[in-house]
Amino acid sequence: MEHWPVTSPIRSTRLATHLTPGFLSFHIATLKHGVKGSYGSMSSRWYILFVLSVCTFFVFATPAEAIQISGTISSTLTITDDSELVSDVTCTVAGAPCIAFGGSGIKLRLNGFTITGTSAGCTKDTSHDDGIDVKGLSEVAILGPGLVRAFGGFGIFLFGDSKVRVERVTISDSCFSGIFLGHTTDSDVEKNVSVRNSMGSEDGPCGGT
Repeated sequence: MEHWPVTSPIRSTRLATHLTPGFLSFHIATLKHGVKGSYGSMSSRWYILFVLSVCTFFVFATPAEAIQISGTISSTLTITDDSELVSDVTCTVAGAPCIAFGGSGIKLRLNGFTITGTSAGCTKDTSHDDGIDVKGLSEVAILGPGLVRAFGGFGIFLFGDSKVRVERVTISDSCFSGIFLGHTTDSDVEKNVSVRNSMGSEDGPCGGT
């Protein structure tokens, strides 16, 4: 029978991997011997390769945990992975967005919490103080329930995007539009609420969305 040379620490290793509840379980009691039983006669090498390939598949198929956001944000937080609020957030960023999406294919979940800006008024100097910015991306989502409020710019600013979802978010007291869509296509913006926005737009074409 063919043997696969391995180092002694690995040779005596017992591997028990339960990949799905109830059905998938692999056990390697020793790597020195071929594997028999319900699998028939199989060399250690091929059995190990089979187990490792299955394990690798499930490891990479398991979604990563979302990045948790809470507390005070004092400089723009750029997210590149799925993220979620785990408490209310206060934003003290000036001249830039509070949260910016840095990649396509990711989600931000508000989980019922509030993102609050600290704008004292509406001027040209506050016009870039957005709550959430998404620029030039695709297949991203901002999911409520949750509240985005009191920003000197836009509540949510979308520009040059496609396939964006903004759903069940309340936006209030923004100096400009609650949700702004510029050159954004094939997107779903639904079940949102806009209250007291565009306070600083004067004659500009701003509104709820």
